[in-house]
Amino acid sequence: MEILNTNLLHPRQRVGEHMQRWQEAGGGEALRIAVRNPASVLASIKDADLRGLGGSGFPVWRKWEAVANETADPDKYLVCNGNEDEPGTFKDRLLLEETPHQIIEGALLAALACGISRIVFYINPDLTRSLAALKAALAQWQDGELLKLASDALGKTIRMELVPGSSHYIGGEETAAMEWIEGRLSGGEKFPFPRGKPPYPAQCGIYGCPTLINNIETLAHIPAIVRNGADWFRKQGIGRGAGTKLYSLSGDVLHPGVYELPMGTTLRDLIFVHGGGLLSGKPLKAVFTGGPSNTLLTPDDLDVNLDFESLRERGGSLGTGAMIVVSDGTGMVKRVAEYARFFAHSSCGQCPSCKTGTATISRLLDRIDTGRGTTADLATLETLCRMLPGSGRCHLVNGVVHLLDSSFLHFRHEYQQALK
Repeated sequence: MEILNTNLLHPRQRVGEHMQRWQEAGGGEALRIAVRNPASVLASIKDADLRGLGGSGFPVWRKWEAVANETADPDKYLVCNGNEDEPGTFKDRLLLEETPHQIIEGALLAALACGISRIVFYINPDLTRSLAALKAALAQWQDGELLKLASDALGKTIRMELVPGSSHYIGGEETAAMEWIEGRLSGGEKFPFPRGKPPYPAQCGIYGCPTLINNIETLAHIPAIVRNGADWFRKQGIGRGAGTKLYSLSGDVLHPGVYELPMGTTLRDLIFVHGGGLLSGKPLKAVFTGGPSNTLLTPDDLDVNLDFESLRERGGSLGTGAMIVVSDGTGMVKRVAEYARFFAHSSCGQCPSCKTGTATISRLLDRIDTGRGTTADLATLETLCRMLPGSGRCHLVNGVVHLLDSSFLHFRHEYQQALK
């Protein structure tokens, strides 16, 4: 796995490395700065223009401010969301394995900024190395000086807990995560059904308390911003991008892996400079951006900047930063059918439109891919793309539609060829 080191993965750690080594390399400095003026942390995050890196790209400071302004409840919660499970996305597991102390420090900085006393690390249970590294790191923080400093600055004891997730893809959705965590904290277990919104987690989250939910990569950026300043962070990016981004590069490339690069790096540089180009020197056909639940990019998009605004202008999304590269010669109908099958299997079944819609899409795509499809099947898929968006409690069904719509836009001729 290739890693380009800038600031997220520095200082690097290995599983079981002692906290002292991390501190000697500068770890904990941001927390010592923040305890003197906790309110300054939120201001720094706002000035830095840090976005949510779990897929939404939502400005982090807005979530933080909403939770910070809630004062009625005695407890507030922070959920550190590490339920990474989408095909092609493997950045958070690397952070958890390599630098768990940095993530813990980022979580404590968020807690200080928002008045949070309960921190829950919610991790995909299949990431066994990540769980082991984080568990060992948390044990080193308990009863330590830095945790006491943070608790004293907050004025109440900060409790940190590790909760393995449910092994369900849908469990990464923020309200589904809260549902699962509530069951585990009370000694039971609930299926991670997404909840309707509003109310939003900032107002009514875990046990009805204000709850902040941030992705692991998002939290990993916080210490560097507090330590070096918002201007420093913004200058790390290219164009309209701020900071750095972990791009998960996979598929038909010579050097797949995780690359930490300036936010706004072009697709061309990611694939051909850092990824070494395509296997066997084949031409590029397409790229699934942000995992398969987003839109496709084509060779015409090679010079697009991989940041939230630039991709949004092209009708796409950066998502998690996963880039699944497809070379010429790969059938797109088959690939789309495979991903649609994954999402149909992952639907929790709570919303009829999602349960039946994703299953129908998957079934029709399989028919077309195997030469049994009809023009009526293709027409039905197009109708579902118009009907289904926004019909579920979460965004799973929207992701399937984005994938399908984008494949129609760029590769409709392959669907028509499959029908023949």
